[in-house]
Amino acid sequence: MSAEPATNIRDFPGRPAPTGTVVPASEDGASPWPDRPAPLSNLHALSRFPSEALPGWLADFTDAVAETMQTPVDLPGALALATLSTAAGGRVMVKVRDGWAEQTTLFTVVIMEPSARKSPVFTLMTEPIRTLERTLREEARHSIETARMQQQMAESARDKAQKKAATITGEELTDQQAQEEAIADAVDAALQADAIAIPHPPQLIADDVTPQKVATILAQQDGRLAVLSDEGTIFEIVAGRYSGNVNAEVFLKGYSGTELRVDRGDRSEYVARPALTLGLTIQPTVIEDLPPKLRGNGFLARILFARPIPLSGRRKIRPDPIPQEVAEAYTAKMLAMATALHGFEEPVTLEFSPAADDLMADIEAEIEPRLDPQGGEWADIADWAGKLAGQTARIAALLHLAEYPRTAWNNPQISDTTVANAWRITQYYATHAQATLEYIGQDDTIRIARRILDRISRRDWELGDRFTIRQAFQKIRTKQMKTDEFKRALELLADLGHVAAETQPERTSKGGRPPSPHYWRHPIYRTT
Repeated sequence: MSAEPATNIRDFPGRPAPTGTVVPASEDGASPWPDRPAPLSNLHALSRFPSEALPGWLADFTDAVAETMQTPVDLPGALALATLSTAAGGRVMVKVRDGWAEQTTLFTVVIMEPSARKSPVFTLMTEPIRTLERTLREEARHSIETARMQQQMAESARDKAQKKAATITGEELTDQQAQEEAIADAVDAALQADAIAIPHPPQLIADDVTPQKVATILAQQDGRLAVLSDEGTIFEIVAGRYSGNVNAEVFLKGYSGTELRVDRGDRSEYVARPALTLGLTIQPTVIEDLPPKLRGNGFLARILFARPIPLSGRRKIRPDPIPQEVAEAYTAKMLAMATALHGFEEPVTLEFSPAADDLMADIEAEIEPRLDPQGGEWADIADWAGKLAGQTARIAALLHLAEYPRTAWNNPQISDTTVANAWRITQYYATHAQATLEYIGQDDTIRIARRILDRISRRDWELGDRFTIRQAFQKIRTKQMKTDEFKRALELLADLGHVAAETQPERTSKGGRPPSPHYWRHPIYRTT
């Protein structure tokens, strides 16, 4: 760092330094700090999820959940989209124009620290879907038990026919025709028993599940499933964190709706048109540890990432409760939509109006130059941003469903206003995707510096404004992080003005371990 250290306590208003502490200052004794530290990337502050782009009843509930649970609105906002995607359940397609159609499944991932009140938000946002699942399971009990009894009776008849055939064919005096008839009866009985399948209990949502199990459930549930989890373990499994092998095929096909076949060992599963929704929260370290090769298979390019700013330290102690009428409207409309669409045997198709198609063409024209590898704003995330128009179309269809939760399939034309709202949402996700995907495969020093800055810039940073390298390392380290890497990252943050190092006092005696150097964090982090 260019500034020379001095002993000017005025440089740290409101926080007196301990007696004898040597704090940094510039050569003329003025404040050593830049007005604003230099960023680690060219990105500006991440935007807030635009809940106002949602239809009124959905926006009201999303905002109310954020207020009541004191979480960033990004979390219930992402789950609102995931819940709409689950309600559509592979029964809604969207046609932008001839030759361009999308199914309406979404993958949303919110990156949040632990203890962010994710579980209750998940419960509130997905309760209508869980209510429908419970209702469907109760309704299916009779047919499941009937099929089980029919199967048992058919198996009993099969066993008797097989026993009779074996007895007759073993008797020397029995004529050939009787033997053939007995064998034919046994074969018919076996085929009838095999033809009776016991239905699986309806399942709309999975949580703690593996990719292999996802494929199995899709095959059992007519190709429809939502994986909604506040833990995100499946994300780590797909990324190969435990096995070393990326396992994303079922998700890639579940997003696009292309045929899924699994033939491995004793597993043989087939889904003609899978429709898979993903709604997860994961911790920042999961992203930081992802292998670069995961960008290559297209899995990450299909995910709408959100990195909300934590509210820790700013949460209300007694927040406003969710208004009853807001909660009732959300439950009634989401449940009515999901129930109606679940009963459709074939997907309905929503279409862009001519004005909506014109707006989509403008959106495509806006996206294209940003993908230019020679200086395009989104060149570094071109794999992700190249799907942004399709994501916009999917979100527009879901917003149309929410606008007309009981009649959208009878009013299938999507307006340009709805597409404009969808574009607001996808632009929000574009900024967050840049802030997320740039972590993957980047230089370790920058990656660790981001992790340090994420922690020390919070108002609830445990170590306060002055800390030692050793203290910070113990708080922030991961299993893979080394001390020298941590020091280099902290030095980078000092060069950029986020922290400043103290001058170490001269040691008066020899021997023993030298004291760990102290750093101060920029005063701006005490007021933001």
